[in-house]
Amino acid sequence: MITILKPGLLTTIQDLGRSGFQKYGVITSGAMDQIAFRIANLLVGNQENQAGIEITLIGPSLRFETDLLISICGADFTPTINGDIVRLFRPIFVKKGSILDFGIAHNGARAYLAVAGGFDVPIVMNSYSTYLRAKIGGFHGRKLKSSDKLLLQSPSSATQKIISELSKKTGSNQYLELNWFVDSGLLPKYKNNHIVRVITGREFDLFSKESQKKFFQESYLITSKSDRMGYRLHGSPLFLEKQFEMLSEAVCFGTIQVPADGNPIVLLADRQTTGGYPRIAQIITVDLPVVAQAKPGNFLSFVRISHEEAQLLYIEREQEIKRLKKAIELKYC
Repeated sequence: MITILKPGLLTTIQDLGRSGFQKYGVITSGAMDQIAFRIANLLVGNQENQAGIEITLIGPSLRFETDLLISICGADFTPTINGDIVRLFRPIFVKKGSILDFGIAHNGARAYLAVAGGFDVPIVMNSYSTYLRAKIGGFHGRKLKSSDKLLLQSPSSATQKIISELSKKTGSNQYLELNWFVDSGLLPKYKNNHIVRVITGREFDLFSKESQKKFFQESYLITSKSDRMGYRLHGSPLFLEKQFEMLSEAVCFGTIQVPADGNPIVLLADRQTTGGYPRIAQIITVDLPVVAQAKPGNFLSFVRISHEEAQLLYIEREQEIKRLKKAIELKYC
């Protein structure tokens, strides 16, 4: 079990999303940075979609009520265990009674905490993810609060054996960082100014030539009116060549819509299922983690690539994840 001592700004239980229910108007939710989330689970011997904790901007403080194998991936919140700074993207064995503290996010916005076995929360519509507006999923459908106690699922037998061995190696120490970790070449770079690759949206050609040029030539500020549903951007306004009535159509994670005021909105994990604003572009899947780690005050710049290039980049990244998964599985054999 894990006890929440301080909840942080927005700390929730997530997985990779609630798929298959958008046709009923149920949003997907799930982890914003799915690469960091998947890697965190793999590092502790879990399946990629096991329930984990998403931490946003200001981190929580947690107490471990049992010996655990954990990993922390994503943005750097300067995490400490009993006052000692610990490193990201590697497994860490932690003894019962230890306290894990997170500070403020540096060079990114979100971090993920995975524990061996995952968190024991109800499955709602095939997902552990928290959908805050509907108050479903995760831990009672809400963000975590002080004094919450999170139950854990049992790790696999192979992982339990490793935990037992690590407990002996740790000795009088309260934690042990394992000496293997994820190569940084696999990870997106978390910066304050993000260059994001896109393919043009279905209504791109309906925008004025001037707006089409501005979209790719200028940077857009992520405003404070941003959340898990979408980032509201501010910059040179974008306008259609002529106004028209548009029927609502399906939207995706990374769809960039432009409402009447001309300021784009990037749709994110808690997006609605359909949208009625013209879609100027779609962020490619490989760059969604880059956007997920952006925060208010950062800037986004957009670069156009082809659909074929986006597909090849996606295939290349998934092959890298597959190789990482096999390498980690060997560690747990």
